[in-house]
Amino acid sequence: MLNHSRWRTTLEAICLPIAALLFSLLLFGIFCALAGANPFAVYASIYKAAFGNWRSFQNTLIRAAPLMLTSLCTALPARLGLIIIGNEGALVMGGIGAVATGLALKGAPPTVVQIGMALAGIICGGLWIGSVGALRHYRGVNETISSLLLNYIAIALLNHLVSGPMKDPTSLNKPSTYPIPDVDMLGKIPGTRVHYGLIYGLIACVIAYFLIQRTTFGFAARTAGGNIRAARIAGLPVGKLTMAICFLAGSCAGLAGMVEVAAVQGRANESLNANYGYSGILVAFIARHNPLAATLVAVLVGGILASGGILQRTHNLPDATVLVFQGLVFLVVMYSESLYGRLPIFKERSQVSGSPAAATV
Repeated sequence: MLNHSRWRTTLEAICLPIAALLFSLLLFGIFCALAGANPFAVYASIYKAAFGNWRSFQNTLIRAAPLMLTSLCTALPARLGLIIIGNEGALVMGGIGAVATGLALKGAPPTVVQIGMALAGIICGGLWIGSVGALRHYRGVNETISSLLLNYIAIALLNHLVSGPMKDPTSLNKPSTYPIPDVDMLGKIPGTRVHYGLIYGLIACVIAYFLIQRTTFGFAARTAGGNIRAARIAGLPVGKLTMAICFLAGSCAGLAGMVEVAAVQGRANESLNANYGYSGILVAFIARHNPLAATLVAVLVGGILASGGILQRTHNLPDATVLVFQGLVFLVVMYSESLYGRLPIFKERSQVSGSPAAATV
């Protein structure tokens, strides 16, 4: 009976997100039709731009890499019962720290520079979201609000630094920092256009899954997330768990910022604020905060992001149309959260009928 119940729970966790995505496609099709575009042609264009050929799929993987990392910024704290949406701010701070370190270590061996940039991104992002955990634990500040506000602070700090203290005087039209030397940039996976940031994302998701599901630390975090009062009574260090989880979450998003400046942009500027952090929130919720599932969902959302240009060229839709699609998906997925445990099809027969006789069968 227990295995059968677990099977139903697993099936529910798979079917509801898929149903939510399909319903989102329906709503997006209605939106496209109202905008004067053929919905089926739009769907075909999205598929072509995201997965139509090897070149398109590489573009998708390039966008999926930071999404895997930023999704962990929401997925890990969620296991502790925290809803953190400061992914974008942590990514930006990680990028700033990485570029500053890369420029400071100019002339050192490339491996040393890359490790230094990675550590700087991890530490800056970790401390940024770690401050959210501190505010939550020590002062009772709502983590969702504080992490959201920290996004704006990080973006404002980025704009100040690239337009002032860290500005490259030759970057006239688009204020930027000095560029990272080509020799210090992250390389590409042999035979592809995809940078090593994808490997970072995959490794981080696997480690996060192992940490949460296969260690005593993860068990303690899940226990505190289920019932924080019971966790305190049991003697679990809730404060330390909160700080550690928030630091790890921020460090993943900070590493995504490092990947963006060291593998894509080559410097820090306004392009660092590319909404990968906000999209990572969507990835985390669709994956139901499962780090392994986040790798697959990140590829799907990365494909959606990669299709923005073709929608504009082929169907005269704004490039921001993909953001509308993301918004619809997020709203429907959030609504689907309220359906877990309530649909009769995923309940045991005894639960549906409520009959004691049925329960004994």
